[in-house]
Amino acid sequence: MVAGLQAQRRDWFCLLALGLIGGGTFMAVEIALTGLAPLWLAGLRILFGGLVMAAIWALQGFRLFAQSPRRMTLIHLLAISLLSTVIPFSLISWGQQHVTSGFAAVAMASSALMVAPLAHFTVRGEQLTQRKSWGLIAGFAGVLVLIGPGTLSAAGSGLELLGQLACFAAASCYATSSIIVRRLPQVNPVGLVTVMLLTGASIIVPAALITQGSPDMPPASALGAVMALAVISTAGSNMLGILVIRSAGPTFMGLTNYITPVFAIILGAMVLGEQVTLRILAGFVLIALGLAIAHLGRAKLKAALRSLPGRLGRGRAAHGSVR
Repeated sequence: MVAGLQAQRRDWFCLLALGLIGGGTFMAVEIALTGLAPLWLAGLRILFGGLVMAAIWALQGFRLFAQSPRRMTLIHLLAISLLSTVIPFSLISWGQQHVTSGFAAVAMASSALMVAPLAHFTVRGEQLTQRKSWGLIAGFAGVLVLIGPGTLSAAGSGLELLGQLACFAAASCYATSSIIVRRLPQVNPVGLVTVMLLTGASIIVPAALITQGSPDMPPASALGAVMALAVISTAGSNMLGILVIRSAGPTFMGLTNYITPVFAIILGAMVLGEQVTLRILAGFVLIALGLAIAHLGRAKLKAALRSLPGRLGRGRAAHGSVR
């Protein structure tokens, strides 16, 4: 965590909420796909999420950069929009036609592992260390386990391997985007998310119209899932994540990579009746282990977990209410 930031009990509740929202996202995608084509699902999710974020951004006066952006900054913004919304949302929506929601969630967790080798070549001071290298080995062993032949029967689709690769391609988009974000000057995070979403919507909605025509009215369940994805999973989770990072730091926020797949696997099994295979569980354990080794390290992991018992045990003693 960032020096001087200590995780409060409120932060732990927010972290669990983010994990639940993240896990529910993959379940909602599965439900929405019953009534919408993948490209329209991605487009409507981005569009409605962007409109919600725009309303919040308006309350801040539409402030984005502290200074007028340069041309390269605008190019970076376009690249981030493509790699954070248009491409990964489309890949996930298509891929989840052929893989379970639990698999998709575990695959997304690997994006944090992909950042390390990319940062080694592009970010000064982010060279691979021996510890990070061991973490990558463990994490990518988990990826290989996930793509093993045992997972090909989980969702019963003949295109499952392509669906798996689509999920990992989406994860690589997020990893690349996180590297580009570091090149931006000081920016308002709410404005950045809004610009990413609205820029993405301006690209993907016309593409959906051209390639798939106007969508039919989806059933209520699919429409409700889309609205949940836009308002809760896209806009709500971004706002909650910003609050957690400001309160407890980005390292603490990174713990969502461990929690989200757990909720996704549980919800997929309980609500959607998905099969939870041993390979999915083993792949998740290896990826989580790799994340812990590569990104947290022993001292940071102990520091994050050490704050949990005291915060939960103290209850209202310190401040008289939940913060």
